[in-house]
Amino acid sequence: MTTWEGLVFGISFVTQPEVLIYCFLGVVLGTFVGVLPGIGAMAAISLLLPITYYITPEAALIMLAGVYYGAQYGGAVASILLRLPGTPQSAVTTLDGYPMARDGRAGVALFTAMVSSFTGSVIGILVLVVLAGWLSRAATAFGAADYAAMMILGLVAASTIGTPRPAKGFAMVTLGLLLGCIGTDVNSGAQRFTFGQTELLDGINLVALAMGLFGVAEVIANVRNPDRQGVAERIGLKRLMPTRDDLRRMAFPTLRGSALGSFFGALPGTGSTLSSFLSYSMERRLSRQPERFGNGAVEGVAGPESANNSAAITAFAPTLTLGIPGDPIMALMLGALVIHGIQPGPMMLETRPEMFWGLVASFGIGNLLLLILNLPLIGIWVAMLRIPFNYLYPAILVFLCLGVFSVRGLTFDIVAVAAIGLAGYLLAIARFSPALLLLGFVLGPLIETNLRRAFLISRGDPMVFLERPIAAGFVVATVALLLLPLWQAWRRRAGAHRRASAGSR
Repeated sequence: MTTWEGLVFGISFVTQPEVLIYCFLGVVLGTFVGVLPGIGAMAAISLLLPITYYITPEAALIMLAGVYYGAQYGGAVASILLRLPGTPQSAVTTLDGYPMARDGRAGVALFTAMVSSFTGSVIGILVLVVLAGWLSRAATAFGAADYAAMMILGLVAASTIGTPRPAKGFAMVTLGLLLGCIGTDVNSGAQRFTFGQTELLDGINLVALAMGLFGVAEVIANVRNPDRQGVAERIGLKRLMPTRDDLRRMAFPTLRGSALGSFFGALPGTGSTLSSFLSYSMERRLSRQPERFGNGAVEGVAGPESANNSAAITAFAPTLTLGIPGDPIMALMLGALVIHGIQPGPMMLETRPEMFWGLVASFGIGNLLLLILNLPLIGIWVAMLRIPFNYLYPAILVFLCLGVFSVRGLTFDIVAVAAIGLAGYLLAIARFSPALLLLGFVLGPLIETNLRRAFLISRGDPMVFLERPIAAGFVVATVALLLLPLWQAWRRRAGAHRRASAGSR
């Protein structure tokens, strides 16, 4: 079956009334779950797994996939309006989306997020259709050393490029790496930094960490001003449209983010969270005005949103063609297939073409439904800002606690999110970046796993990072970025010395 025949077959399959209804239910539920802070697609998909027993496996996978990429859309809403990441992937969107909302440009930020998300999804679909086989082969070409070197490069780039205080960036990344070490060592079974708390055996809850750093910290920062009111004016259609300058600034970041997400989404073990953070780091590095980032740069919304949505689509490539889940949510998708006795693998295109091509076609139809549904709802989402904050913040805390509790069902996580929120507030006062801490926390366990795997394969020889061309390239780039702040400091000191010498003459 050719690609064109497969697409036609998939469209004819997904447009069946029953399948189309499940696709619609999936994207609507995903958007709603994404808007509610802290719940996320993983919890929703876990709750829906029992329902898949009673429907066909194709419809089940299409519905669960709709929840997944629908949550990517919805997650941007709470991130932009309330600085509460609806999903871990949208945490980086708060960095510039929320300042845009504070400046009265909430509608523009949401419009940018929706359009860039749709663009990223479309490009991800094209990449999945045209290059699914190539991406699967490229994914298998990456070894443990390559993964570890790539992720270390991402951490170093995020903490050095475009940041006025690289030392503080390194400190936050290091703290995130240390927090990521908490829990049970998967290799030896040893408990690390748990202090006898059984709730920490699985480590700190990622949702609790993100909600505390970005949600509770923001509530604490604004609680001193109880008389502060929401945005009084209504947002018309003209206020939703980006300016020509916004469109110019968001065009290339959207394309770059889509390309980045399409590639990293297809690599097992990376996922859309890494893609969004790497996209933000890249845009800040490429910008001629990196100081704009963190203060309402539209590129800081367009790039990460397009990256995480394209990654959400191409993440299905290794899951379906290799049977290798790229992240925990893909593992749930794999579990849903196994429940129905379906084993993903290289022969899936031939044995179950209706599942693969029907899923690909549902991506296009589902994302079109999301765009049609979400653009008219932007005005309703922005209307949340007209709610007085003395009513809004208690509701935020309630939803936050419900979302955190729903992930593992532990009251310990509610206490943890309060403590993390207080720490996040103090870090913000001291001008430390919580996003770098979250990035270190997310990548820390992945780096540790791949470092161990690389050393086991090479029998402890560190030259494995220089013998593999991919890893060697990442290592060289990492060393260059580490030397960059030293070189810049030397240039500043040399320039100051020359100016002082010229003045003394």
